[in-house]
Amino acid sequence: MPSFIHLHLHTEYSLIDGLIRIDKLVAKADELSMPAIAITDLSNLFATIKFYQTAIKKGIKPIIGVECCVKNDLNSDRGFQLILLCQNQQGYRNLIQLISRAYLENQQEGQPVLKKSWFANYSAGLIALSGAREGDIASCLMKKNKPLAAEYLQFWLTLFPNRFYLQLQRLG
Repeated sequence: MPSFIHLHLHTEYSLIDGLIRIDKLVAKADELSMPAIAITDLSNLFATIKFYQTAIKKGIKPIIGVECCVKNDLNSDRGFQLILLCQNQQGYRNLIQLISRAYLENQQEGQPVLKKSWFANYSAGLIALSGAREGDIASCLMKKNKPLAAEYLQFWLTLFPNRFYLQLQRLG
C-alpha cells in the first residue's frame, strides 16, 4: 500500500501562519510510518538544519522546500503561490539562490517575491507544485481564461520537465 507523504506544510518558522514544531512533526510522521515528509515554510529555509537532523535520526527522508510568492515580470498583478521542493543538492543550491535574490532584490511590502524570469537559470534540481488555487494556472482557470492557463502550464512544464505537478484543492 502506498504511503502518504505530506509535501506542503509550514512549521513554526513560517512566522505568519506556522505552528508546527519540528520535533512534534517528525514524531508524528514516525508514528504514522511516513517514509518522508516535506516542509515548505513561507519564503525561508530557517528550519532546514533542525528539520534535516531530526528527520534523519528517525529514519525519515527530509524533503526541503519553500512556499514562495512569484510575480510575472510582465504584469503588475499580485503575485501567485508556487511550491518548490529540492530534488537534489543542485536544487538546494538553486533554491538558496532564488530565495536570497528575492530578499535582496525584490521585496514587496516586506515580502520576498521571485520573478518568473529568474527560473531560467535556477530550475535544475527543483520540483515545482502549482500552488493550488493560489497559483497562476488556477487563477486563470477561475477567471475562465483557459488559453492563458495553458500558456502558463506550458511555461512551467518547459522549465521543470517531468518535475512540475498540478496541486488539487477542494474549493467547497
